[in-house]
Amino acid sequence: MKSLLQIDNINKYYGTKNNITKALNHVSFQVEEGEFLGIMGSSGSGKTTLLNSIATIHHVTSGHIYLGDRDITALKSEELAEFRMENLGFIFQDFNLLDNFTLEENIGLALTLRGVPKKKIKSKVVEAANRLGIQNELKKMPTEVSGGQNQRCACARAIINEPKLLLADEPTGALDSHSAQMLLECFESLNQEMKATILMVTHDVFSASYCGRILFLKDGKIFNEIHRGNKSRRDFFQEILDVVTLMGGEVSDGR
Repeated sequence: MKSLLQIDNINKYYGTKNNITKALNHVSFQVEEGEFLGIMGSSGSGKTTLLNSIATIHHVTSGHIYLGDRDITALKSEELAEFRMENLGFIFQDFNLLDNFTLEENIGLALTLRGVPKKKIKSKVVEAANRLGIQNELKKMPTEVSGGQNQRCACARAIINEPKLLLADEPTGALDSHSAQMLLECFESLNQEMKATILMVTHDVFSASYCGRILFLKDGKIFNEIHRGNKSRRDFFQEILDVVTLMGGEVSDGR
């Protein structure tokens, strides 16, 4: 497979000269096209800082992040919004939907802002909604559907531009177990059928067991890395749990 994302020796420091916190400490790894990668670690491990750095929300102190051949750490502030819109899809724990818009309008918002013709927006919204199983909810408001349906709406919104990289930050954190499983199965389908490249930050072992590879962060450094390979999800779940136990981290097993 071809490398899509390359993290090259990045550091992220906070604070002043006499009181420096190293949120990320010489972190390096690659993500291949079509990979489903999980990032795990306890609170303060650096996983959210890492995601925000890849998302160009935070600037790294040193090192480089490449998406394809482009060094995104060198982007100027006026280039960032366009870069995110063209290359990244975001799914957050709290959905970030507009309550006064229908699900259909929420999903198609990015295309509307880009001036895409209404007929094409309609077609792409329906396609994304069908893929996520919310085609019958499009005319409803976010307050009229379940949390799981809202999160699938957020996922449809994230994929409608066919981003190179889908970033998910604790996407099941606000969902019940049934809704979480449905969302994770949607991720699995997007990864396997659409070859979507997904990077998911999570503290939940059950969610992580859907990934193909897991990186574990501790104190801003990569502590361990495991691959699912041909293992069953049940066996991978146990392997993840063993590593988390070894790290002594606070996580959920999703049960």
